[in-house]
Amino acid sequence: MIIDFNTINPTDIYKLISQSVIPRPIAWIVTEDEGIINIAPFSYFTPLSSNPPTMVISIGHKSDGTPKDTLYNLRKHKRCTICIAEPSELEALTLSAQPLDKAKSEAKAFNIETEIIDEIFPPIIKDIQTAYLCTLYQEVSLPGSKTIPLIVEINQMHIAERAIKDIEKLQLEINPIARIGKTYAEIGEELKIPKIL
Repeated sequence: MIIDFNTINPTDIYKLISQSVIPRPIAWIVTEDEGIINIAPFSYFTPLSSNPPTMVISIGHKSDGTPKDTLYNLRKHKRCTICIAEPSELEALTLSAQPLDKAKSEAKAFNIETEIIDEIFPPIIKDIQTAYLCTLYQEVSLPGSKTIPLIVEINQMHIAERAIKDIEKLQLEINPIARIGKTYAEIGEELKIPKIL
């Protein structure tokens, strides 16, 4: 079966991509404006390059057509933190996906604790296993798209002590949540790499 994406609508395209490009990482992106901390979950993001260290994030618009708070804040302040979520945070992650007025903070509305680890960047989620402190590198134009790809440069990485397996080898042991279609999952058992003769 071949599905021509020129013949189906964007909602159906999203359904197909989100169910087949799996697992997708899910993280909170934290931004700030006028003292209001915005916390929003995203699964349309991925590493882009290690030199310069960058990620790409796709951010949509609200139902009224205005930019989502994350997009507005990133355009205005050029900074965000990307916090990799884990299973113990699933309830808070789900709650924070609800639309709130821009003047309201998800941190306060849903009792999500944050902590500042660098005064220049928005706070991270408290006790998070890993987080990236990023600056806006480039906005990408996709004519006709309702989502805006943003490339962010990773300036610093926060790693909780409990996530470090071997500091000398820079090996981490984290337990991230994955997005699979409309549901969430934990990463399963690792597969052994076959030996190539």
